[in-house]
Amino acid sequence: MDLTEKTIESRTVYDGRIITVQRDAVLLPDGAESVREVVRSSGAAVILPVSEDDTVTLVRQYRYAAGEHLLEAPAGKLEPGEDPAAAAARELKEETGWTAGTVVPLGSVFASPGHADERLHLFLALDVRRSEACPDAGEFVETVDMSLDELVRQVISGSIIDAKTVCLAFLAREYLIKEGRR
Repeated sequence: MDLTEKTIESRTVYDGRIITVQRDAVLLPDGAESVREVVRSSGAAVILPVSEDDTVTLVRQYRYAAGEHLLEAPAGKLEPGEDPAAAAARELKEETGWTAGTVVPLGSVFASPGHADERLHLFLALDVRRSEACPDAGEFVETVDMSLDELVRQVISGSIIDAKTVCLAFLAREYLIKEGRR
């Protein structure tokens, strides 16, 4: 059975700086019609720096939509047509001051595919060197260092609940194990 839903009509109901919201009429696989509300974005790049001694650096920031402070891997939205690895390296430097000698792609995930098309590109930063952070205007973050094992423990305990960081913690650990670094 073909499970694809086909767009009959699409209407933009909001066009903002970061997202666009569409309301689409769709034809379902059984021939019935329905409505889909979709949040469109250019995607984001997420990067976890891991130093030689297995220290990771996260950022703590207030997330207005969530209404709380979250501990997250450094991340930022992609500009249209921007290379995700370049965006990840840029965000790493801006938010933490780290620069990576090696940027390793670890795949991508959808944040919430039930209503949004945002694809999060996940990266690991190795051979890192620290310099001065240079956050964007209006960006307020605090860096937090911990071991990779502590990051995984906090994910498992539910202390860290940001989805991109949860995914990246396990993918980074598995990559480092596979490469013989752990």
